[in-house]
Amino acid sequence: MMPKEEENIYVFVPNLIGYARIVLAIVSFYYMPSNYVMAAWCYIVSVVLDALDGHAARHFNQSTKFGAMLDQLTDRCGTMGLLVTLSYFYPKYMFWFQLSMAIDVSCHWFYLHTTVLQGKTSHKFIDMSGNPIMRVYYTNRTVLGLMCLFNELFYAALYLLHFTPGPLVLGISSFKLLAIVSAPVAIAKTAISVIHGYVASRNIGVIDVAEREAQRQREAAKKPQ
Repeated sequence: MMPKEEENIYVFVPNLIGYARIVLAIVSFYYMPSNYVMAAWCYIVSVVLDALDGHAARHFNQSTKFGAMLDQLTDRCGTMGLLVTLSYFYPKYMFWFQLSMAIDVSCHWFYLHTTVLQGKTSHKFIDMSGNPIMRVYYTNRTVLGLMCLFNELFYAALYLLHFTPGPLVLGISSFKLLAIVSAPVAIAKTAISVIHGYVASRNIGVIDVAEREAQRQREAAKKPQ
């Protein structure tokens, strides 16, 4: 009987899309300071591919932990690269861009890492899906997709505004109008990231307390009666 060939998850379709997004992000970073057309197109295509890799994973039954982490890291690094550029373009608001980067990266890392730890334990964790607002965020892909899209559009609009006002809409810069419309969504998404970080820290605390208690019980069992 021939041994079954091991799957190579690194060449799964959604992961190939992820690699393409990395290349596009790097090209976008290179052109961001000077060529906004090239940078914007690479960034936009990367965002569009972000919406496709999840569909590909479900369609081909190729969902993997590697793919989920690759997707999260590409998202975070892509946004962070754009925010670094915005910090130079708008030095007056550098603190807020730095704060946004710190919240985005730390809270998502905390939440993703805790999710992995939760899969290996049987403890009772805090579950925010019971909250009606968070339940919509977790279960409605349309809402989640639109929030992520408008978050990206907010920062992209600020980037483009540095170079051009764009087409005028009722005498107003279209990019400025887009930034104003998308700003509340970007702020709301940042608030949700903070909630994710808080919940993740509480859940890691649950794991720590349980593991320390188990360690004390093992040490007590080793002591002579």
